[in-house]
Amino acid sequence: MEKETRLGGADFMRAVACLMVLVHHLALRMDFNKIPPTLDLTFILARFGNHGVSVFFVLSGFLLSRPFWLALDRAQPLPSLKIYTMRRAARILPGFWVALTVGFLISFTIYGFPLDGELFGRYIAGFFLMSQWHWRTFFPVQGDGPLWSIPFETTCYILLPIGFLLLFHATLRSRSPLISRSLWIGIIAAALVGHWLIVTYLPTDSVGRGWQFGFEGGAKEWMPRYNPIGFFAIFAIGALAAGIQTVIPARRSAIYDVIGALAIVMGAWQLPQSIGGAAEGYALFGIPYQFPLFPLAAAIALCVLPQSVFLGRVLDNSLIRYVATVSFGVYIWQDMVLTLMTQLFPWTFGTGSNNVLDGWITSSLAAIAIIFAIGTISYIFLERPVIRWARTREQATRTTPTPDKKAAQGKPLGGR
Repeated sequence: MEKETRLGGADFMRAVACLMVLVHHLALRMDFNKIPPTLDLTFILARFGNHGVSVFFVLSGFLLSRPFWLALDRAQPLPSLKIYTMRRAARILPGFWVALTVGFLISFTIYGFPLDGELFGRYIAGFFLMSQWHWRTFFPVQGDGPLWSIPFETTCYILLPIGFLLLFHATLRSRSPLISRSLWIGIIAAALVGHWLIVTYLPTDSVGRGWQFGFEGGAKEWMPRYNPIGFFAIFAIGALAAGIQTVIPARRSAIYDVIGALAIVMGAWQLPQSIGGAAEGYALFGIPYQFPLFPLAAAIALCVLPQSVFLGRVLDNSLIRYVATVSFGVYIWQDMVLTLMTQLFPWTFGTGSNNVLDGWITSSLAAIAIIFAIGTISYIFLERPVIRWARTREQATRTTPTPDKKAAQGKPLGGR
């Protein structure tokens, strides 16, 4: 459910998440054995840009849950799940399906993978947003790794209204914001229990596990710690942040600038905490990306930046808003561009050169330009038209009279 008005800091968080993931994938193209010693720490931290995925989940939970919290606090009915579903499908599916299909086609035409039942099955599982439940289908196509997260997030889209159905139920519904938010903490706890059960009782075997065995081996290494229920816990922290933000007094205050700045620093400080461990930053219950402190930092920033005096406005500048606007296209196309570059031009990113750093910088700048160009084209010609079409359909749905209204409209004045 898209926000109707801009919330201070939201564009900044989306842009930061987008750029973090892009920096992560660029860093993976660097030969770490040839990094100048003075840049070791810089590139190590850049690899932890994958934590930006966590920011995306927190932000989605924050934005999508706000209409539910507002309706709950105002004693209004549950927001339309039809409109909710329409908006989510319009925002995610067109770009995802196109990137998925292109990735599938180049996997056997350019990368040379056999067009067999397994490759096709992974594509079908991804197309129907069901690839997140097994390591064989975890990565639905070759050469576009980030697409794994879209079915994960779709699971969160389904679980979010289910959680609110409980809060809106007559026996649990409360006009007390404290009680309703406490119940949501219970939902987060339930997600953590579900994650623990999956990790404990559904481990993957060791045969063919590890990134040296390709995407499927990497998926076996990630799972079961990477599972949709654990990621819903991250998503639900964002939803809790929205619940808190909606009851914070609307009056702006400099204290929110201070808290927001501290939250951003807290989030940045979590990245070096992953040094020495797995690149995925496994933390509490084995959930990746320094859970819960890193997503909590993002959630706190989202809570307070809308009420900040100047920090939210400064962070959401025109450049940041542009990056945020095209971020989805940048996210779903970046790895495909980078993989194609290394496949078609093996010398890119300084490979085989004595001056690896210069080659990496040159190739990275070219890749960034290409990726943002594709992301912009994707938004203008694919994503935005479908979003606008969905909004038109949404308005038609809202203005279509119900049978009772039609009967009332057709009844003569003073008639029975």
